[in-house]
Amino acid sequence: MLSAGMTETPLDTLLTIMAALRAPGTGCPWDQVQDFASIAPYTIEEAYEVSDAIAAGPDPAQLKDELGDLLFQVVYHAEMAQERGWFGFQDVAEAISQKMIRRHPHVFGDAAARDAGAQTAAWEAQKAQERAARAETGTLAGVPSALPALTRAEKLTKRAARVGFDWPDAASVLDKLEEEAAELRAELAAAKPERLADEVGDLLFVLANLARKLGLNPETTLQAANRKFTRRFEFVEAALAAQGQAPADATLAEMEAAWRAAKLVGL
Repeated sequence: MLSAGMTETPLDTLLTIMAALRAPGTGCPWDQVQDFASIAPYTIEEAYEVSDAIAAGPDPAQLKDELGDLLFQVVYHAEMAQERGWFGFQDVAEAISQKMIRRHPHVFGDAAARDAGAQTAAWEAQKAQERAARAETGTLAGVPSALPALTRAEKLTKRAARVGFDWPDAASVLDKLEEEAAELRAELAAAKPERLADEVGDLLFVLANLARKLGLNPETTLQAANRKFTRRFEFVEAALAAQGQAPADATLAEMEAAWRAAKLVGL
């Protein structure tokens, strides 16, 4: 707790709560036994829930709630690190503050570097220096392996493109996509799982490249497609229910007709 006479901020309160949850003997039994590895999946989940809240539309209350959940994850990891004598929450905040200052000299220093090209160059140069300081060498060093696969594919190819390893345009990527589709088609007859998996992986990787060349985020576009599929399939289910049917009892033709109807109404 804070010393007498000091005002406790909401963040101070949150840090105090987290410490109490982890306190030996008096804390929460579940929280006490967690570690970085066991909490990491929750951290990822909370980040996705923030993304979902944004995608669902403007609901300030929900977004505030989800951002709070995500902040709690940062506090959780910082508390576990502090218990080990590594660093605390304030150290995390100071480190990101210094990093943002280093990466934005056009805001916090060199006013001459305000054009977009100079900003991008400064940002990438600073990140390269940070990777070098961590002894991460190579063009692809530092791209987290735990990223969603489509996002990682996009980042890997973006890194390679910086050194000239890239298709000249989106049309060239489409040509490669057709080539990969033909290779997959050739494997269908043998139906060897490992070969099919390899070819489908190649297709997905090229699609991530195509999204990048078009200036799109592959993960975001697939999430949008998932939401569209969900809306349309729920329409199919509702249409069938109005006729006293469930999807499992309907024919494919009946479901296709309802699907086309969903498209016609803009879903």
